[in-house]
Amino acid sequence: MSVNRQFQLICLLLERGRMTAGALAEALEVSPRTVLRDVDALSAAGVPVYTAQGAGGGVALMDGYALDRAPFTDDERQRFLAALAGLSGQEDAGTLAKLSALFARQDADWLRVHLSRWGDPDRDDETFRRLREAILERRSLRFSYASSPGETGARHVLPARLIFRERAWYLQAFDADWEDYRTFRLTRILPPVEAGEPFRRRLTPPDLEPERDIPPLFRVEARLRFSPDLACRVHDEFGRDRITPLPDGSLLVETVFPEDQRLYGYLLSFGPGVTVLAPDTLRKRLGELAGEIARQNA
Repeated sequence: MSVNRQFQLICLLLERGRMTAGALAEALEVSPRTVLRDVDALSAAGVPVYTAQGAGGGVALMDGYALDRAPFTDDERQRFLAALAGLSGQEDAGTLAKLSALFARQDADWLRVHLSRWGDPDRDDETFRRLREAILERRSLRFSYASSPGETGARHVLPARLIFRERAWYLQAFDADWEDYRTFRLTRILPPVEAGEPFRRRLTPPDLEPERDIPPLFRVEARLRFSPDLACRVHDEFGRDRITPLPDGSLLVETVFPEDQRLYGYLLSFGPGVTVLAPDTLRKRLGELAGEIARQNA
C-alpha cells in the first residue's frame, strides 16, 4: 500500500468525516476494492479506522482520533507545525489544517512569516513560494541574480533547500553552469523566477557553516560608539559580548569586520549615530565617503 495514499486517506477522513468507499476511491483515484484493502491494513497497524454497513454507513475514524502514535515528540510536532505555518501561503491553508489535526494541535496559527519589504508587498512572498515549489517538485530554476560584486547575471540551478540565517532567507542550489553548489540570498533573486524541467540528480549541498575567521590581511578590528537611540539596532546586529554600555547611555562595540566596500556602506547606514573610535584609517575613509554623499546631495 502506498504510504502517500495512506496519509491522504486519513486526511480525507479527518477533513470530511465518514465517507463511502466509492467516494474515497474517486478522491484517491483507485478502486473501491483498493480502498477497503487500505482500510484493513490501517486497522491492522493500529489506526482506529472502521467500516459500517447499510444506510449512513461508510468508512470513518473513531471520534477524537489523532496520530498520537506518530514518531514525533510534542516538541517536534510543534516545531514542525511552526515551520509549516512559516512556509505556507493561502493555498496551503487546507493542508496545514489537516496536518494540525493529525498532530492533535489546533493552535498552529500562532506563527506567521511575511517576507516582503516596504514598497514591495508581494514579490518576496511569491519568489519564496516558487522556490519552495521547485524544491518539492524537483524542477530546475532560471532567474537573474544580483551578486555582491555588483553584477547581475542569469542563473540556471537545481534547487536543494531553503535556509534562514542571520535575519535572511537563502537558497542553496547546484549551479548548472558552474557545476558546483552556490548559495543565493532570496532578496537578490530577481523576478521572474521560472521553473523548468524536472531533474533526477541527487543533491547533497554542503552545510552552511558559520563565517570562518577573517584572514589577518582582510580584517578590520573596529571600536565603535553608538548613540543611545540606536540601542535596539545595536543589540539586533552585534553579540552581547561585543557590547559595553557607557555611563552616558551610548554603547561601545568592539568587533571585527571583513575589509571590503560593503563595510563602509554598512557603517554609513547608521548615519550620525555611529562614531568610529578606531582604527584611524576606517574613521578617515568613512568621513571622506560621508563628505562625498553630502556634496552630492547638497
